[in-house]
Amino acid sequence: MKEPGIDYHTIFEASPSAMLVLNSVFVILDANLSYQNLVGRTRDELMGRYVFDAFPQDNESEMEDQKASMRRVLESRAQDVAGPVRHDVEEPDRPGVFAERYWSPINAPVLDSDGQVALIVHRLEEITDLVRAGGPDVDHRRRQMELELYARSRELQQVNERLRQANARERQIALALQDSMLPAPQALARHQAAVRYRPAVHTLNVCGDWYDVTQLSNGKYAVAVGDVVGHGLAAAGVMGQLRSALSAAIRVVGGPASALDGLDLYARSVEGALSTTAVQTIIAWADHRITYSSAGHPPPALADPDGTVRFLDQATDPPLGASLEHTPRPQASTTYADGATLVLYTDGLIERRGEDIDQGLQRLADHLARHGNGQVEALADELIDLSSATDDTAVVVVRL
Repeated sequence: MKEPGIDYHTIFEASPSAMLVLNSVFVILDANLSYQNLVGRTRDELMGRYVFDAFPQDNESEMEDQKASMRRVLESRAQDVAGPVRHDVEEPDRPGVFAERYWSPINAPVLDSDGQVALIVHRLEEITDLVRAGGPDVDHRRRQMELELYARSRELQQVNERLRQANARERQIALALQDSMLPAPQALARHQAAVRYRPAVHTLNVCGDWYDVTQLSNGKYAVAVGDVVGHGLAAAGVMGQLRSALSAAIRVVGGPASALDGLDLYARSVEGALSTTAVQTIIAWADHRITYSSAGHPPPALADPDGTVRFLDQATDPPLGASLEHTPRPQASTTYADGATLVLYTDGLIERRGEDIDQGLQRLADHLARHGNGQVEALADELIDLSSATDDTAVVVVRL
């Protein structure tokens, strides 16, 4: 049986919480009855007005705090609690007489179908009684303590704003660092390649995952991915060292195994590099052959034009520095047909909490069997969308 429709406007109007609805430039679109009663204004007196014109504030710092809170909602698409404010309200039965009132504002986003902030719900909780508890007969010391508490709450709000600004600066630094460490891949002479990178949710947008797509001087292509343990700036710093070392090694040594041998020795001298996983491939287009070696990394997937998917898992050794003694790493090769698709990735693409890794590999294979012949850029988008939100992910797609 179909449930009856819910009249959300009636719920909004009946809510005991005092609420305004603002648009993205902070103009009042609606005010519920509780809000009208709380501030002593009618809906007609509020509708269509810029909220800070409707409620001008003598304290410039408080007004800037309110604006900053609303801007944070637009940027973060998350609820934000602003610091308490004072605003005097004219008493309805005493024209020209204003009562001192205190409020605690809460701002919450309403997202549209694209995930952008379409509206802001601005809710007020009155705290006048808390600030002025006891009336004129209140103990002087208690009154001073309450006022000091209010002042400290304002200071904490300002400290919180400075911390947010510092975090925003750190995020910009992190983005610049990531861009410098993971540049766009070099254009390949005979093949198409696309790369995607997605950090885990709640990280600084940097991580230990990396990719490298390089055209070598002999006409072959070198494609690699790797994954440093951990997240954040420390992991990104280690990632940058290892990525550069492997990219340099593959240019001067005889093949993928030799390059990973050199990287293994180097990783043992880099703090935080042990247990890093990586896979290096060399694509010889003239011979239609892929040579590869893996240091504990999930196997590359090779999708033939007919939909057959193979995992390149015949040359896998432990992660970097995992063995007590350094030993030469294995190497294998396989041929491919024109139009095949090679996919290298990090474990965020296939791993899910509480799920066997074979399920993730099968999910990847099924997707490539159905869509492996699609456009390279579109396929890269589809694959990164399969990744887990709780882990970093890098994906490289090469059309052979």
